[in-house]
Amino acid sequence: MATRGWNLQGRAVLITGAARGIGAESARRLTARGARVSLVGLEPEELERVAAECGPEATWFEADVTDWDALEAAVSGTLDRFGGIDAVVANAGVAPVGPVRSIEPAAFERTIEINLLGVWRTVRACLPHVIERKGYVLPIASIAAAMHAPGMAAYSAAKAGVEAFADCLRSEVAHLGVDVGCGYFSFIATDMVAGGRSHPATEFLNAEARGPFGKTYPLSAAGEAVAHGVESRSRAVVVPGWARLLLRFRIAVRPLAERQYRTHARQLDESFAADVAQRGRAEASAPVGAGGAAVRDSVVNRS
Repeated sequence: MATRGWNLQGRAVLITGAARGIGAESARRLTARGARVSLVGLEPEELERVAAECGPEATWFEADVTDWDALEAAVSGTLDRFGGIDAVVANAGVAPVGPVRSIEPAAFERTIEINLLGVWRTVRACLPHVIERKGYVLPIASIAAAMHAPGMAAYSAAKAGVEAFADCLRSEVAHLGVDVGCGYFSFIATDMVAGGRSHPATEFLNAEARGPFGKTYPLSAAGEAVAHGVESRSRAVVVPGWARLLLRFRIAVRPLAERQYRTHARQLDESFAADVAQRGRAEASAPVGAGGAAVRDSVVNRS
């Protein structure tokens, strides 16, 4: 059976999407607990900077989670450096904005490719080594796995898939001594969230947001939650804490949320159409934030 809790001193943790945001902050917090981190992502300069902050034992690898060969090379390099992998945090993700009927199809499909299939590839590549050490797997989903807002179909579908993937995997590997968690975050102060909030199609939503969904939570809270989650081998890593209730009662809450969402659907359509007219469909549908720009550059470089 899987175990509960462990000492992170000397443990090897591979993290994808580690160049910035939750991945980078999680690496810093895990290092502070004594873990050795392997940072995997698309931005070599940022990865090198974060690795330097994490100390001399940290290592980094440039790899796209849509590229099996690059990802397996990063895993192999991690094994060469640390001799094994105790835990994996499958965090890499992007977020486009756009209604289903008008978003650029390639942007929608790229989101599924990174946010869901990227998690699958990351976990699959690391899993034999995590099993060998009776370790821990933490795929990062989102509150969007439970609450499905208009304009976020690609992101929400992928994150709901990540949650389902984690649930299935948990049952499959418990008898091997491996624990599996799932990360659920609301709006965290990352480049991706900032980019989403400033997108021309959704600016009006942010101006009207009230209560807990109108708040952006500090990056430190998410990084600390991930580090604590790995240390305690948690089933769920949630920020903010109130979202645990939302996850528990999601079926009852969704119809209430949908009523509110319907009031915004027409304006979202109009705002997105105006953005498409101004910038073009591909640009309006592109993943937001600096990390999203890195993904776009990666696609260009590989084409």
